[in-house]
Amino acid sequence: MTDIKRPLPFVLGIVAAFGAVMGLFVGTALGSGLLGIVAGALLAAGAGFGLLALGREKEGRWGLAILAGLVGLLLTGITGLVIGFLFGWFVGWFTWWLAMNRYRDPMPPYSTSGQVLWHHTFRVICGAIFVFLITPIIVVMPLSFNAENFFTFTPEMLRFDPEGYSLRHYRDFFNSSDWQNALWNSVTIAPMATLLSVIFGTLAAIGLSQPHVPFRRAIMAILISPMIVPLIISAAGMYFFYSRIGLQGTYFGVVLAHAALGIPFVIITVTATLVGFDRSLTRAAANMGAGPVKTFFRVQMPLILPGVISGGLFAFITSFDEVVIVLFVGSASQKTLPWQMFIGLREQISPTILAVATILVCISITLLATLEFLRRRSERLRGLSPS
Repeated sequence: MTDIKRPLPFVLGIVAAFGAVMGLFVGTALGSGLLGIVAGALLAAGAGFGLLALGREKEGRWGLAILAGLVGLLLTGITGLVIGFLFGWFVGWFTWWLAMNRYRDPMPPYSTSGQVLWHHTFRVICGAIFVFLITPIIVVMPLSFNAENFFTFTPEMLRFDPEGYSLRHYRDFFNSSDWQNALWNSVTIAPMATLLSVIFGTLAAIGLSQPHVPFRRAIMAILISPMIVPLIISAAGMYFFYSRIGLQGTYFGVVLAHAALGIPFVIITVTATLVGFDRSLTRAAANMGAGPVKTFFRVQMPLILPGVISGGLFAFITSFDEVVIVLFVGSASQKTLPWQMFIGLREQISPTILAVATILVCISITLLATLEFLRRRSERLRGLSPS
């Protein structure tokens, strides 16, 4: 332990605190949170002391990971093997990270202890929020492969037994007429609503970006109000309005309602893109004899295209995932995927919902990755980031 840069009580105290937190979760699951805290703290501190006494970081870390994995395998099977291995590896890394003073590496040398503490505390808080947000998605995806009609992990799934997993819920989704009709409705409604949102939202953003337009702020506030007003209020208002003009329960009515929800996203993204737009380019095009329409499509549109596509993707996601509006203004013939999922939860508790949710999550991840790519491309075009 002669090479350790931090006092041993400091290192083992923090490692024990981490072990106590992990022991709380495990102990609570097994029925005794207090016992889990004590056992977790003692095991983590003992493992940390053994690692530092050994003095060989790499070998000790992997040895502890393998040992913890074997203990988990003996106690709970394959699941315990995976959890134990990850826990052992992290405890080994965390112990040496503290002991060798590596937690100060990202900080300037003159940083105080309080600044270092806040830096890592902030990162832990952000990580906890991320875990809180992402855990429901992580739980739903493996449950969609459950071989049984349950919304919980079966013993076979926890043992990673192949018999506990199946694609039956995905087959039910693709073979069910109700689900396929709902998918078809979503596929036909969302693109049309997106197209209207992009057209009207882009035109509105370009118009409101002109400095001579009167009451720009008031008009902007009105146009983005669907993002602020609760959906139930918007849905009730649309229901009474559509019932008077004959659009209640029609395909065009649902498309218009979803377009109204998507237009604010297009306005915001296009307006953000227009902030860095060089208006001398449009004036130069006009001096060369190009009309307003040609100037828009040949000069302005290529530069604001990332913002237009980003807003369109947001509008598409909003329309594809929306359920409250369609419940009010739609009819049984316009039953979308979210509506069918709502029915499945309320009436028959179908595990097929988990398969549909997984498919929607994959679609959302793909669209968000596309948005990130377009955002970076937009920054490069505007000179805000290196190419």
